[in-house]
Amino acid sequence: MVEVRIPQRMRPVPFFFDAFPRSRRPDYSRQRGEIRTRVAIIGGGLTGCACAASFAAAGIAVVLLEADRIGAAATAASAGLLRQDFDASFRETAALHGLKTARHVWQGFRRASLDFSAAFRRLGIRAEVSPQDLLLLARGGAESIRQLQREYQARRDAGVEASWLNTRATAAETQISAASGIRTRGEALDPYRACIGLAAAAASRGAAIHERTPVRRVRAGRKSVEIGTDGGTITAEAVVIATGGLEDDLRALRRHFAPTQAWAVVTQPLPAAVRRETGKRAAALRDTAIPPHLLRWLKDDRVLFSGADQKPLPARQRAMAILPRTNQLMYELTTIYPAISGLQPEWGWDLIHYGSPDGLPVVGPHRNFPRHLFALGHGRHGAGVAWLAARVLLREFLGEANKGDELFGFGRVL
Repeated sequence: MVEVRIPQRMRPVPFFFDAFPRSRRPDYSRQRGEIRTRVAIIGGGLTGCACAASFAAAGIAVVLLEADRIGAAATAASAGLLRQDFDASFRETAALHGLKTARHVWQGFRRASLDFSAAFRRLGIRAEVSPQDLLLLARGGAESIRQLQREYQARRDAGVEASWLNTRATAAETQISAASGIRTRGEALDPYRACIGLAAAAASRGAAIHERTPVRRVRAGRKSVEIGTDGGTITAEAVVIATGGLEDDLRALRRHFAPTQAWAVVTQPLPAAVRRETGKRAAALRDTAIPPHLLRWLKDDRVLFSGADQKPLPARQRAMAILPRTNQLMYELTTIYPAISGLQPEWGWDLIHYGSPDGLPVVGPHRNFPRHLFALGHGRHGAGVAWLAARVLLREFLGEANKGDELFGFGRVL
């Protein structure tokens, strides 16, 4: 076996998880025995915990099952952006589904992101939420800028919130030359703190949270659904699937939600001389490269940079790939900001995200899976998907779906 040497200063774990004090990380029990509840939630990431908090606040008995630790996997590995637009093309969505659907889905997501930010304040969750808009940048020459201008015009014509930055304005904002971009409003947060805060809010309202409880089977009957774990059985009226990948019982849907492996690094703090060469550092950056890069500014003058998307590696190769992918990302970061050359990465990790057939989240029931409610295809869309799913699925469970909720579901893509 090849030995992989990680630089002594670099920790091969997600930044947001590693930076949180060990003594304050929650510790929930494993599930044991037979449990009856109204709703079982599979997946203890941000989406699962948002659903648990939302359902519990509505007075619904909830059991949440997490295979590992709450918020420690894809949630902690994410960039922690509460963006108000999707990581997708509005033009392509309108061409595929029609302008009315595209406008409804985009505006619904923006409302969900704004509501999520308000929910943190209302619930007293200290998730380090702070303003951080997103700039979608075209850096590939005149043609890529024209393509981005068409995207902006499509959003503007549809009444979708966005503003245009020409080359001069982009340079003033970012110190990046020969680029133009679309600005959308948004915020940044600590996704791990947000997740454990939602789990605590759910537990305080009576939800049962169980960690280290992998689900082995899900069987839906005429009146209930049964979830089997290593420790026992949960019988519920409905089950919420808030995982990235799908269980064996749902393998018929797997082909629609393809996994992608991405990589991320966090740098050491930027020295003052470097900070002067990186613009205002008030907005996160996402470029139109293939695969794309995402840059987020952290509060202590560090940079979180992600990208290098690829097909998932076999499990035995993932650890060995961290070092070369980290070096690759650090090089690609210097092509955006040459002044960063020479800085060292202090964290580096990988993450798996799942896309949907049209690149947008899929939230709602499926006619072939009774008593199932799904929140799938999160992709790179940011934290707002969690609250969107929580509100749509709660309304569906209560039989109070809003007009247009079905546009977020399977009927849009399958």
